[in-house]
Amino acid sequence: MGFPEVRPRRLRRTPAMRRLVAETHVQPSNLILPMFVKEGLAEPRPISSLPGVVQHSRESLRKAAAEAVAEGVGGIMLFGVPETRDETGSGGIDPDGILNVAVRDVVAEVGDATVVMADLCLDEFTSHGHCGVLAADGSVDNDATLRQYELMALAQAEAGAHVLGPSGMMDGQVGVVRRALDKAGYTDVSLLAYAVKYASAFFGPFREAVESALVGDRKSYQQDPANLREALREVALDVEEGADMVMVKPALPYLDVLARVAEMVDVPVAAYQVSGEYAMVEAAAANGWLDREKVILETLTSIRRAGGQLILTYWAAEAARLLRRT
Repeated sequence: MGFPEVRPRRLRRTPAMRRLVAETHVQPSNLILPMFVKEGLAEPRPISSLPGVVQHSRESLRKAAAEAVAEGVGGIMLFGVPETRDETGSGGIDPDGILNVAVRDVVAEVGDATVVMADLCLDEFTSHGHCGVLAADGSVDNDATLRQYELMALAQAEAGAHVLGPSGMMDGQVGVVRRALDKAGYTDVSLLAYAVKYASAFFGPFREAVESALVGDRKSYQQDPANLREALREVALDVEEGADMVMVKPALPYLDVLARVAEMVDVPVAAYQVSGEYAMVEAAAANGWLDREKVILETLTSIRRAGGQLILTYWAAEAARLLRRT
């Protein structure tokens, strides 16, 4: 049978009909809000390349976290911006370092009303901006870095984080962190593994947000944007090492990778709609070239359709409000 007996447009005729037959749904609970907190701030500080996003003070972070919870977001991912840095990123391990303090603040504010996550990486805390400890030749020393990750994981768990996000792309990071947590009795702390993290040009605004000291690139440990099989191998290794959830980052340029990952694993799959994705839409909307709110929801739907059960996005709280209106 064909036209005129078959008319697919019948199922698109009204808003009610389109809602009824929609194949993909985005809910506020699918969304995770990344948030930055800077040590020593008295007031939140705007980030020029991320319009609408700020570096929070401790006080404004608590307030914004409570507001996000009220909007129904599924989780909050915290990033710390310290006043001082050193070669080994010791501020990420210090119980009184800004990220660990922020975790305690947010957990005290919202409790178990949402999932409080902490970024487990040294790049925000190192004077050289890399995600690990440097060897004598200037390369990132994988195994020395893993020891730092163990200590950082224990500090974050002690601070009360529900989920840790190992994001440094060191070989063996998930297994090392899982064993350290279990040995210390933190068996209930979950791991959201940045299993697929490409050496992407879309991270630029994030580096302003965390005031990155990086010179050069991270191509020796983040993945090659040309490779898919390599990404799937990384995912398999992380699941085998004990990842409770896995992530693809960035999201929109890698929807094909996201779809393949979602097909191959039986754990929840996340995607990070990164700073460059956000900034492009905001810039185009500011010029009147796009309908901002419609594009926000369309991008989130595309990520969800590709298999992203969890979506980290700087629009999380706003998108939750938009979703309730649709």
